[in-house]
Amino acid sequence: MEKIDELPSPSESLQRSRFRKQRSKSDYLRARSLHGPSPTTTFGPKACIQKNPASIMHVQDPLSQRLTWNKPPLSVLIIKKIHESSVVQPFMDLVTWLVQEKRMVVYVEVSTLEDEMIADDSGFQPIKQKLNTFKEGTEDLSGRIDFIICLGGDGTLLWASSLFQGSVPPVMAFHMGSLGFLTPFEFDNFKSQVNHVLEGHAALTLRSRLKTVITDAECDSHINSIEKPKKIQVLNEVVIDRGPSPYLCHLDLYVEGRHVTSVQGDGLIVSTPTGSTAYAVAAGASMVHPNVPAILVTPICPHSLSFRPIVVPAGVEIKVMVSPESRGAAWVSLDGRNRQEIKVGDSVRITTSEFPIPSICKMDQISDWFDSLAECLHWNVRRPQRAFNNNNGANGRVKDDSDCSIEA
Repeated sequence: MEKIDELPSPSESLQRSRFRKQRSKSDYLRARSLHGPSPTTTFGPKACIQKNPASIMHVQDPLSQRLTWNKPPLSVLIIKKIHESSVVQPFMDLVTWLVQEKRMVVYVEVSTLEDEMIADDSGFQPIKQKLNTFKEGTEDLSGRIDFIICLGGDGTLLWASSLFQGSVPPVMAFHMGSLGFLTPFEFDNFKSQVNHVLEGHAALTLRSRLKTVITDAECDSHINSIEKPKKIQVLNEVVIDRGPSPYLCHLDLYVEGRHVTSVQGDGLIVSTPTGSTAYAVAAGASMVHPNVPAILVTPICPHSLSFRPIVVPAGVEIKVMVSPESRGAAWVSLDGRNRQEIKVGDSVRITTSEFPIPSICKMDQISDWFDSLAECLHWNVRRPQRAFNNNNGANGRVKDDSDCSIEA
């Protein structure tokens, strides 16, 4: 007589159910790192990746990147939006609190103290005398500033980035400008928010910058006419365009020394992921999260139906040269500044810098970015489609002829 298997006991059934759930979770749950899981290096029974002694970049998971202090921060640089009266009172409130209560050394720009509303405020004069200034473009601030507070819009943060051509202190940006994509903090509760940063608990977004060098046809530095270091750090984008010329821009694009295409149009945008939501998105590029290691190359009004924006690895070197066949010169600007003419044969070399901007998050790296998309760009805002109601029936027929739906 055939033996019939005994049914499992309730406890055994529960254990098997738990095992199946655990196995399915381990099979399908994503890796906790924003970078994804480390890929396997063996493929099939015999293939594998050849070992290379060259160094490999290891980056900490962005979700775990949080601010900490080796020593208590003592100095702060405050960058204020210029020609904006609404920022003056918050600036004075913040400075007074930092000097009197937090006993911090506060640095400001000379132009900030020359603001008429600040210069004429008699009650602020005792605090003003305790502030420190610096000479822009000549003094190195990297060893004197522990962290930075920006009061303004995205342009204020871009300006702060330009002041540090090497290592950048943590940046806390308060939204007091027009757009505010890079400025997540509101000023209402500034004391508790700044205290949170000083205690070292804040999440960080490392916003990559581009190291940019402009050379002439003889490979000599062409940045001597710019009152900045020869290697300029760019947070948003490098733009090469035709400027006032009536002719098409004719540029040769090289990636890792290889000529990949020629650009004929109004110009080219080479941007960071942070810059993907600036000029690049207006020119048709995708919006890329700042933790994605990449460089975006976006044409400006190309005279071609097939020239689409591309994304390349962050470590490649890009060279954009004014083609020998170009009918005129081109113009280059770096984060909207340092605009200058480049002639036939001149080139711009670009790669990712080793000095990112450590931008302090209001919540975390993911939430802040999607909140900015929704609040600043109104991403995917539309009137929602109405659901079927009971009067439509279960068969899915639409009774309202104005609705474009079809039968289920």
